Amino acid sequence: MAFLEMASEEAAITMVNYYTPVTPHLRSQPIFIQYSNHRELKTDNLPNQARAQAALQAVSAVQSGSLALPGAPTNEGTMLPGQSPVLRIIIENLFYPVTLEVLHQIFSKFGTVLKIITFTKNNQFQALLQYADPLNAQYAKMALDGQNIYNACCTLHIDFSKLTSLNVKYNNDKSRDFTRLDLPTGDGHPSLESPMAAAFGAPGIISSPYAGAAGFAPAIGFSQATGLSVPGIPGALGPLALTSSAVTGRMAIPGAGGIPGNSVLLVTNLNPDLITPHGLFILFGVYGDVHRVKIMFNKKENALVQMADANQAQLAMNHLNGQRLYGKVLRATLSKHQAVQLPREGQEDQGLTKDFSNSPLHRFKKPGSKNFQNIFPPSATLHLSNIPPSVTMDDLKNLFTEAGCSVKAFKFFQKDRKMALIQLGSVEEAIQALIELHNHDLGENHHLRVSFSKSTI
Repeated sequence: MAFLEMASEEAAITMVNYYTPVTPHLRSQPIFIQYSNHRELKTDNLPNQARAQAALQAVSAVQSGSLALPGAPTNEGTMLPGQSPVLRIIIENLFYPVTLEVLHQIFSKFGTVLKIITFTKNNQFQALLQYADPLNAQYAKMALDGQNIYNACCTLHIDFSKLTSLNVKYNNDKSRDFTRLDLPTGDGHPSLESPMAAAFGAPGIISSPYAGAAGFAPAIGFSQATGLSVPGIPGALGPLALTSSAVTGRMAIPGAGGIPGNSVLLVTNLNPDLITPHGLFILFGVYGDVHRVKIMFNKKENALVQMADANQAQLAMNHLNGQRLYGKVLRATLSKHQAVQLPREGQEDQGLTKDFSNSPLHRFKKPGSKNFQNIFPPSATLHLSNIPPSVTMDDLKNLFTEAGCSVKAFKFFQKDRKMALIQLGSVEEAIQALIELHNHDLGENHHLRVSFSKSTI
């Protein structure tokens, strides 16, 4: 058991609301969060408190923008290394080859990875990795620095980079821009099999001479004592396990039973009375462009959702699996199907299969779209945009109230009244409100844009 004191009661309420529908896991152990009778904590300087206090101070410093590393330049107007979304990763004791895909799988547990560049310097394998948000970089550094990818080898040493953005020219086995699937592979590099390879890699990009050799099997179970466990932070998925195929440059999602690199998701435990293909299109469309949706004709609590590529399918699965929707806990895994088939002419379907491949509501049509940098886990606070000048705070609060939501807080952005934040009673309410009100016609040729916010009010 432990006590955790937040900065305010509002922050504590937000945390409890966030984790009530989805139980967080810490090293495979479910964690239960509830309010305490204590109004404040008295901390001491015992050794077992030191690391917790240091971690807390580091996160607080990043959130307040005050974290500076020793010797770091502090010129006004420049981003301090501790605030950078770019990490520099050095891998020591490189007993097994570590591919770009392995790094992507590990670091994606802490947030959206936008770009990775790998290289060798001073006979050391290194990488630069850019997150969408500096806070994700801080979480990853705190959790992974000093850890081993495999038992007793491939040790991660992580620092903040002085760079604030990476410039990736080629998508190949050495560098990858996950927001630009249209980049060339460059000369002398193996070409990727398809856009899906952007997330999962082509087989044999870096083959391991040790894979399968007697006595050299990699210790790939991250839940072991010497492996990696992902802490229960928002967006984290619990313990990560790399399959042996990931060592050789091809990745699979453990326990999914689907095809590695597939862009089709199997979504189960839906509420058959309330779910529609359009609802799934809007919800999964927060994390990628949905091309087709099929609700099963004979088992309407199950559906297939086909995303534009495997990276988007992985993002959607990471963020939506385990969330509550219409009173049921949604489950999302990779499907064994590689595409959603449209019904044949004359085949009875009841409108359960829909093709959205040319929908104007796709959020990620433009390569390098800013929407790639605004992907966040479901939260009780929604970001609203495209609000016309004539629409007031009361208009918007009433809109959400009429949709069955309890509005806890609301505020317009100071510099841009076209945008606002609205905090609802729970994450489930926010998910359902997003499905119902995204693209709602506000008049004056303005359609409301709704997404999950990383902020609270």
